[in-house]
Amino acid sequence: MTTILFTIDGMTCHHCVVAITNALKSLGINNYSVEIGSASVTFDENELDIETIKAAIEEEGYKVVSIEPEFDEPDEF
Repeated sequence: MTTILFTIDGMTCHHCVVAITNALKSLGINNYSVEIGSASVTFDENELDIETIKAAIEEEGYKVVSIEPEFDEPDEF
């Protein structure tokens, strides 16, 4: 599984969050976190690619301005 952080321009309210959430659900993605300005998405690269996710977000009328891998913070000792 891969987790990617999409930074999204044009999101200003709860309706925007719902629109992105619905776009991700329509792709069969169940592991995500959407907030104003970004979406963290975990998906199987064998079943879906980043460009498909980006296109689904942009079809809702928003602009993906950056796509970055998201890493868990290492545990401190």
